[in-house]
Amino acid sequence: MDYSRSLLRWYRKNSRDFPWRTADTDPYVVLVSETMLQQTQTSRVAEALPRFLAVFPTIQDLARASNADVIRQWQGMGYNSRALRLRDAARSIVELHGGVVPCEMGLLRALPGVGPYTSAAIMCFAFNKRVVVLDVNVRRVYSRILARQKTTLDLELDETLIPFAEQLIPARNASAWHHAVMDLGATICTARAPKCGVCPLAEQCPSHDMLIPMTRPRRTEPTFRGEPQRIWRGRFIEVLRKIDGRSYTSISKLFTLAAGSPLQRSEHEWYQQTLQRLTSDGLIVGTSKGVRLAD
Repeated sequence: MDYSRSLLRWYRKNSRDFPWRTADTDPYVVLVSETMLQQTQTSRVAEALPRFLAVFPTIQDLARASNADVIRQWQGMGYNSRALRLRDAARSIVELHGGVVPCEMGLLRALPGVGPYTSAAIMCFAFNKRVVVLDVNVRRVYSRILARQKTTLDLELDETLIPFAEQLIPARNASAWHHAVMDLGATICTARAPKCGVCPLAEQCPSHDMLIPMTRPRRTEPTFRGEPQRIWRGRFIEVLRKIDGRSYTSISKLFTLAAGSPLQRSEHEWYQQTLQRLTSDGLIVGTSKGVRLAD
């Protein structure tokens, strides 16, 4: 079936407006935005990206940045180690590719922090190459139009979706096509309550109005004081970011500022292990003076 005409027509009228979607696409901006989008909502990235690019307008600027510089500008994004991998990727591009983001899958995959999805996204959105880009929204849309799915949780395997997707991607509009599929999955063909009645592909979709609503059980993750440990990691970084990236803070003061109460004796082991992991990740440094953001 020819899905492209219906979907691209819908996309022209209903596309979401994001700062990384521009007529003259800058591969550097795509690299930054795709790294941000790996584990962060689009609305937060839309706010953070312009601020980040104002400080690091070129890939050379980012390549010269210290750990502390990058972490400070990553405020509100979470998963701060992504910022360091992004900076390291920028350094590799400057050192190995003359500051030009490569347009080859193998060269992109060799960059720090750039995996299968991000490399495909850069190829597609930066260079309009006809490659398959599979994120959670795209997988859901493709699965539902490929075959009748019984529930809202059902998905086809990637080895089935990839050859199907290769047949659907238009020859000249790969970037627009993938943006359209992502927007359809985010706004119409949603995970829990698909709006089949207004879907531009409804007449061609075997799953149209056939999906039984189901929710996936939430994954459990390690907690501390009733909250995910990753939240606490972010709080410690946020305290150091606000104080002054290059000023040392005592270990006990860092915890008190982040938690709003002193560290208990039974919590010392967990806290020390957390600080050690933040250090090994290159996010903080510690000496007899205390801790601070890493250089």
